[in-house]
Amino acid sequence: ALNALIASILYKATPEEVKLILIDPKRLEFTLYDGIPHLLAPVVNDSKKAGIILMDAVKRMEERLRQLGQMKVRNIEQYNQQVKTLLEQKKGKLSDEEKQKLKPLPYIVIIIDELAELMMTSPQDVEYCIGRLAQLARAVGIHLVMATQRPSIDVITGTIKNNFNSRIAFKVPSKIDSRVIIDTVGAEKLLGLGDMLFMPPNYPRLIRLHCAYVSIPEVQRLVKFVREQGQPEYDDRIMQILKRTGDLTLEGELGEKDELFDRAVELVLATGQASASYLQRKLKLGYARASRIIDQMEMEGLIGPSEGAKPREILVDPKTYFKEKQKVRGKEEKT
Repeated sequence: ALNALIASILYKATPEEVKLILIDPKRLEFTLYDGIPHLLAPVVNDSKKAGIILMDAVKRMEERLRQLGQMKVRNIEQYNQQVKTLLEQKKGKLSDEEKQKLKPLPYIVIIIDELAELMMTSPQDVEYCIGRLAQLARAVGIHLVMATQRPSIDVITGTIKNNFNSRIAFKVPSKIDSRVIIDTVGAEKLLGLGDMLFMPPNYPRLIRLHCAYVSIPEVQRLVKFVREQGQPEYDDRIMQILKRTGDLTLEGELGEKDELFDRAVELVLATGQASASYLQRKLKLGYARASRIIDQMEMEGLIGPSEGAKPREILVDPKTYFKEKQKVRGKEEKT
């Protein structure tokens, strides 16, 4: 199924229109696609680095949301149309730097071959990133496709399921596995060999379909042709992640707590305004630092995830939080 999906993208879209991030912890499925011009990075095999790449995708999503907000548009289609219109209007008047900033955004498709491997490495980090991307990334042209051969509740968690309203189930051994994937029985009765149940968004019933089959020789011929069309232009940010060694975690990526973290938390809880722009104004911070503090608050479970234009939800009771904080400070002073 994943080969058919990737082949369809390669047939229909140019590297300027769609970029791929392929995550293959088993090192078996996606090695065929290394070197194609659509890739944002070489195929990712390291589970820990894959988690950080998902965090980078969250940051990329937030950057795109800001770009769409500046253009006052609601989705990537409107943004790209607006950019094309502006480029036509200002033809010959823009510097190279301005042209670089003002260019259409490509779609980004992140495909994970075996989710279970990532969930074994850092379940909370991966679940957090997947939840954020599934909630908000569609509007900015970032899409996530995940597959697993182990559909258990510790892999396909409630958070992940609730954020994916399009799901596919192939033949599974038991009714329990079927329920984990599509919330009902039926997948255990499928015939195999591409027989599948599709749960589309906003549709009351499952649809039984037969998945297209793409043979390995056909994939090899397609990849050979696509490679001949051009070289991949890898993303610098992702390449830096792949070159790094040592123990990588999402917490490490976010960094140690900012020295102004506690002050920022007090401001947010006292006013109910959990936004980077608010912290910028009140604490005289740059946007990047304020955003990092907001991310750290979310990781601590103090505030909810971003929901576009809606304000973030405060998840803790301010009185209780401040009372606990005073207790901790009292103990520290005694010691």
